[in-house]
Amino acid sequence: MSKRTMTEGTPWKHIISFALPVLAGSLLQQLYNTADSVIVGRNAGQSALSGVGTTGTFSFLFLAIAIGFSSGNSVVIAQHYGAGNEKAVRRTASTGIILLLALGIASSVIGIAVSEPALTHIVGVKPAYHDYAVQYFRWYCLGLIFQFGYNAFSSILRAVGDSKATLYFLLISSVLNIALDLLFVSVFKWGVFGAAIATDISQAGSFIAAYIYMIKKYPVFRFKLKEFVWDSKAAKRTVIVGTPIALQLVIVSIGLTLIQRAVNDFGENMTASFTVGSRIEMYLNLPCNAFQTTLATYTGQNYGAEKPERIKQGARQTILISVGITLVISAVIMLTAQNIIDLFKLNDAAAGYCIQHLRTIALVNVVLSVYIPLFGVFQGTNHSGMPTIVATCALSVRLIVTYLFRYSSFFGYTIIWWNGLFGFGTGCTITWLNYLNGWWLKGTKVHAEKISEKE
Repeated sequence: MSKRTMTEGTPWKHIISFALPVLAGSLLQQLYNTADSVIVGRNAGQSALSGVGTTGTFSFLFLAIAIGFSSGNSVVIAQHYGAGNEKAVRRTASTGIILLLALGIASSVIGIAVSEPALTHIVGVKPAYHDYAVQYFRWYCLGLIFQFGYNAFSSILRAVGDSKATLYFLLISSVLNIALDLLFVSVFKWGVFGAAIATDISQAGSFIAAYIYMIKKYPVFRFKLKEFVWDSKAAKRTVIVGTPIALQLVIVSIGLTLIQRAVNDFGENMTASFTVGSRIEMYLNLPCNAFQTTLATYTGQNYGAEKPERIKQGARQTILISVGITLVISAVIMLTAQNIIDLFKLNDAAAGYCIQHLRTIALVNVVLSVYIPLFGVFQGTNHSGMPTIVATCALSVRLIVTYLFRYSSFFGYTIIWWNGLFGFGTGCTITWLNYLNGWWLKGTKVHAEKISEKE
């Protein structure tokens, strides 16, 4: 088993080396999402853009499941890897692949079946863009098996310290997606159907590329069909670690869906504006999410190697880096908000909403960079339920203030953007109080001994 360990050397160097490809990969995904919205908005119209955008929070529900269980599998593999247990690494990876592919098939079937009632009654899609939303979502769901499979392979690679490969897969996927968007939407005029099919094909491409790379680069993951095994112990531990992560993201997805419903109540201009604003908001969140992923792997390996002080050192350095990068992105968004909006061909009313949205979240979302990376510390030490609790509290506060003040004379519709100040502030406080308490490190040595046993 080739060594790409994060248990020796300068922590911040390992963290930067691991996080930059993750960050770059996430940036590529967001650039694709932005390009997708620009292409749809400029070629299919604002109603089509609203239809695609309003499905985003509901689509994230399925992505949350994929990320949650693949992240759980990654943490367990990283712990075995840090402890030097090759047999357990192999069996856990095999089990994770089987689990994720099965969940992908189930999600495709369920997504297509519930698309109409869910988008109509839960998301509250308006008649003006209802058909666009349903059509896009149904075709998008066909590609979920590739999305789940890709997450399985990329999480295995991250667990052994290889985050650069996923960057190349995402680069290929993003370029392919944009090219197909231009072909299907701009040239063939297939509208939202073309955008969905382009996404499905590009996800299939990254799925295949990740699998080929994994089996060629790492012989330990080279399974023949009969060698794919289902290890009940590995599955149990993956589910134990992954369920809170998935639940955290599912809760966020449900909450954002309810916020999307509140947005839809203000009409199509607000929905189109929120679609664009949410796309740009994701750029602000890239650093904290990338460093959460990084700290989960870094912590998992050092937890398995019984190095608790090294975990703390890495966490401190990560927060400083995360905040610094987020502040730079925030400044860029503040200064270029009008130029960004001009790309999407919104009408004057929608553009006005979007300017307010971007300049507000450029300030508010900096708070996320202060505490979200620490979620990786909790996840890497088998306390992934903690981020779930924090996310639930933060989102609950956001929902309460949104529905309480959306028609008030003080906030009105602007609470759609300012709700983060209250929610993220709550999440930051809870996270840091628990991190500083140090309870999450108790029993490190005992746990490390258990995970290093041969299974």
